[in-house]
Amino acid sequence: MPVPGLSVVVPAFNEAARLPRTLTEMLGFLAPSGRDFEILVVDDGSADDTAGVIEEFAAIDARVRLIRFDRNHGKGFAVKAGVAQARGDQVLYADADGSTPFGEIAKLERALAEGAEIAMGTRAARREAQQVRARWYRKFIGGIFNGLVAMLVIKGHSDTQCGFKLLRAPVANSLFPRLRLDGFAFDVELLAIARQDGVAVREVAIDWAHQPGSKINLLTDSLRMARDLLAIRWGLQVGVYVPRGAATAVIAPPRERDGSPRS
Repeated sequence: MPVPGLSVVVPAFNEAARLPRTLTEMLGFLAPSGRDFEILVVDDGSADDTAGVIEEFAAIDARVRLIRFDRNHGKGFAVKAGVAQARGDQVLYADADGSTPFGEIAKLERALAEGAEIAMGTRAARREAQQVRARWYRKFIGGIFNGLVAMLVIKGHSDTQCGFKLLRAPVANSLFPRLRLDGFAFDVELLAIARQDGVAVREVAIDWAHQPGSKINLLTDSLRMARDLLAIRWGLQVGVYVPRGAATAVIAPPRERDGSPRS
């Protein structure tokens, strides 16, 4: 089996109603292109027929694969599990609701071709003809969260939570095993580690539209995410994200001109 050029990871929790349209759109875009690809859908402990929907698509096209867990762990866990099994040269993770038209991947691929190692979709960086249809209260809470991200963890990103990001496989394989969060704030953790490692990240303005049926509780999940930002900040400060086996810098004692240690 050839190594696919693209792996698409789709985290799914109780998405039986929204997945058919999303997977149909993905396959409709990728299949005619003639490229090698795979779509890994991670059923994160769904109580509905999410797994059955994925299996129906897999029976039609073997490039669709089901990864299934018996209980719900969280979006970050699901994406990490999918990336761990991805075989592509590039790895995209995309939300199951299809809020971002899949054709927007072309913009992210262009950014990688121009030198980026991570291309992240953003709904906040405005450009001419960009279409973003979001509820006002989601924009308001998103703005507060982005302010907390900049204040506590990492500056320079306008929309860390957009679920449409494309990574070069070596970068994905380096970053994802170091993630410690299983919830929605994993995107911030990913970008914080990328900044620490000097990974080239580019934001790309994309079209996006709110889809009914969101699994996010704006109150409780926002509080959890604020708590997780503090955990990321602490992790960066104490060095929990340093790659395993990375060399530790040693400061040599000052020496005299003849090379002997200075007392």
